[in-house]
Amino acid sequence: MIRLFDTHRIRKCRELSGRLWDFTVLDGPRKGEKRRVTVPSCVEKYPGLENYRGKMLYETTFEARGDIRLEFKGVSHFAAVKIDGQEVGSHYGSYTPFAVYGKGLAYGSHCLQVEVDNRFLEEYALDIPNDYTSYGGISRGVVLEEVSRLHFTWLHITPLSAGADGWNIRIEAEGYNLAEEARDAEVCVRIAGQEYWMESKTVSPGERCIWSREATVRGVRTWSPEDPALYSAEAQLYIDGKAEDDLIERIGFRTVQVKDNRILLNGKAIRIKGFCRHEDHPQFGCALPLEAMDSDLRLIRDMGGNSVRTSHYPNDELFLDLCDELGILVWEENHARGLEEADMRNPWFEEQCEQVIREMITAHYNHPSIYIWGILNECGSETEYGRICYSAQYSLIRSLDVSRPCSSASCKFFKDICQDLPDVCSWNIYPYWYDDETAVEKLEKLSDWLNGEGKGAGKPFLITEIGAGAVYGFRDPAKDVWSEERQAEILKKQLEEVTSFAGCMGLYIWQFSDVRVSKEWAMKRPKSRNNKGLVDEYRRPKLAYQTVKEIFGSLPDYWEE
Repeated sequence: MIRLFDTHRIRKCRELSGRLWDFTVLDGPRKGEKRRVTVPSCVEKYPGLENYRGKMLYETTFEARGDIRLEFKGVSHFAAVKIDGQEVGSHYGSYTPFAVYGKGLAYGSHCLQVEVDNRFLEEYALDIPNDYTSYGGISRGVVLEEVSRLHFTWLHITPLSAGADGWNIRIEAEGYNLAEEARDAEVCVRIAGQEYWMESKTVSPGERCIWSREATVRGVRTWSPEDPALYSAEAQLYIDGKAEDDLIERIGFRTVQVKDNRILLNGKAIRIKGFCRHEDHPQFGCALPLEAMDSDLRLIRDMGGNSVRTSHYPNDELFLDLCDELGILVWEENHARGLEEADMRNPWFEEQCEQVIREMITAHYNHPSIYIWGILNECGSETEYGRICYSAQYSLIRSLDVSRPCSSASCKFFKDICQDLPDVCSWNIYPYWYDDETAVEKLEKLSDWLNGEGKGAGKPFLITEIGAGAVYGFRDPAKDVWSEERQAEILKKQLEEVTSFAGCMGLYIWQFSDVRVSKEWAMKRPKSRNNKGLVDEYRRPKLAYQTVKEIFGSLPDYWEE
């Protein structure tokens, strides 16, 4: 499954994932070994390849003719794509979609080969041994589209404001011309039974063109966590009066603003009761099926949560579709965790970070559940070089999307020199776990510093990580370290203190579930897992589950003004 709704009516498309592909190991002692595997999936979940790092080949066949577009929703870490033995494109980036083209294919069967590399290499600047697992393989869906020579690449709908006559919006659509001659085309977008036409434009060979206009949509409901109303936006591209191509997106009408130390959703100050979540499961790695994603979100809702932080990378779009439908707010962030200045000076680092940001925002722009963009979790924000990177990435986000605020989670206490850059100041703290300070003491010190030399005065303040660890099933009346009793006790104190601190707009618990860590981190984590989950890796609740449920359940979703 690619999305929870149909994305085309005119353009012919079909899924190439959701079936068996041929797989070949290309490195190591099992080199040349072949087997059949499902796509999407992770190589680490193939028996005998649990610790595999190297190149691998995925192959399948498809029937098509003419011009095709292949979209890969996620391949980790690097992919080189061939059609009938000819390379048609490559991509680095485990968690963002990319597309390649096959032009002028003859009618019949064609061979698709994807060579994947999941090694840790200098040129893969964002994938390093880390406190989670960087899985390898074709881990998200693959779709084949038969496209017209001039066709859509994206459609963005920006809700601007709600007025007496309806919702004011901005419509933007990009088209790409594969033809060797210029083509004239006009665009019509239909939303809630209303049509919005955009002027005819001439698109040169090999060029991209953007149509845009502002409009008012009448008779639609506002999207909110209480009423997650969704609508289809259908764009059609007309050449000589005939609809040649289309693209359908699903949208919600809502606004997000930062004002007076508050994050406002539709003009109301939202209280974040959130969970950090990795895409990780002992059976599926990061290639979770829809049912597992939905189960995770149901558990989060059961605990009283209203938000998910996609730590530390963009998530599968199916997960975001579910959040749209369930009214769960999403902090989505680019792929970078715990990279210090030396890592950030990698010659590929900044370019690859910015590529992730472009691909993330372009692909996920229309999800109403996404209320904030995040970058560079716990990276070198205390250094002058780090500030250059933070500044460049915030500027890029704002050039791509002015409708959402941006932030980054920091742990550089009283040393961070980047707090003037984001719209929201966000901090990761672990009172009673990594230090002896209370949450109140930590928050008071941070607040005083941000309002002074930290240069974060007047901005909303979030706690983006807080929590404690426990090994599932380890019960101890003495509440020893890694016991479920100790985790529940610490979380109770942490949450009660943070939620009573008036200057904090909310928090994200680290984390929803236990996750596997890179083997290089194994000596730091019992069972080779980051064990701070409220549920274990199999989603079995720990004692702290009920503690969080009671506290979150007692708190309203909005702050009183």
